[in-house]
Amino acid sequence: MPRSTRRRPGPTHPATEEIDLLDVLHALADPTRMTIVRVLRAEPERACGTFPVDVAPSTLSHHFKVLRESGVITQREEANRRFSALRTADLEHRFPGLLDTVLAAYARTGPGATPDAP
Repeated sequence: MPRSTRRRPGPTHPATEEIDLLDVLHALADPTRMTIVRVLRAEPERACGTFPVDVAPSTLSHHFKVLRESGVITQREEANRRFSALRTADLEHRFPGLLDTVLAAYARTGPGATPDAP
């Protein structure tokens, strides 16, 4: 049976001006999504199936969708792979310092962090 020649539409992303603070904060409120963001902060772009997370592929797709639709990441397709990148400049333009602040707080309080000494 021949494969369909129809292409699925590419991922959609909000324009910079449409990125909403509450959507971004919601997207960053999940440990799996924070792992994705932390990895992308260290690497400019990464293939979607290569993140160090222990979730089912369908769950990982959901996390990427939340991050993409909130404006935290951008995704592009290349052949049969999808690559993700952090929208650092767009987030910094919309909410200066937010991403750095959230990442620093997560490093201090997230899974694997050592609590601050009193």
